[in-house]
Amino acid sequence: MDRPNPVSVGTIVWLASELMFFAGLFAMYFTHRSVNSAQWPENTELLNLPFALANTTILVLSSVTCQMGVWAAERFQPRRTGSLLQVGRWGVVEWITLTYVMGAVFIAGQVFEYAELYSLGLDVSSSYGSVFFITTGFHGLHVIGGLIAFLFLLGRTFAAKRYGHHEATTAIVTSYYWHFVDVVWVALFITIYFIR
Repeated sequence: MDRPNPVSVGTIVWLASELMFFAGLFAMYFTHRSVNSAQWPENTELLNLPFALANTTILVLSSVTCQMGVWAAERFQPRRTGSLLQVGRWGVVEWITLTYVMGAVFIAGQVFEYAELYSLGLDVSSSYGSVFFITTGFHGLHVIGGLIAFLFLLGRTFAAKRYGHHEATTAIVTSYYWHFVDVVWVALFITIYFIR
């Protein structure tokens, strides 16, 4: 009988605690919304839904590229075996680098959106503004944490003399975190941009 990988189990337990953290943020969002409901219609009009949808699409697709990197790790394929244009022969390095770039583009998009909203008068002085910036900001910090984890994963991949189970486990547990961050964002996106 195979025992579960303790690193995977530990990561899942930690993500469960992170789920409780985000549940608290959702509770804060809906509490503020019920108490200050007059602020919601006028402030949600400031949101740029097409831009946010495009940014969300980039983050969701980064989960796909991350999973492709995991499958390469499970094949113990750290690097591509063909030309850069032969995507089907990419390894961990190529897929995770693409995932990193997509995550960085998402963060840049969030910074742009914050600047745009601030120029329109939305800031933390209002109930809506504080809730918007706190919920999306904490999520953004988690995305940055994932980007740092990808750098660690890439460093470990380059440093490995022989790519094996330990390196593959790093890719797998990092993907758990990244998928979690993506799912949380989809829930936040629907809550903030569609439940007006």
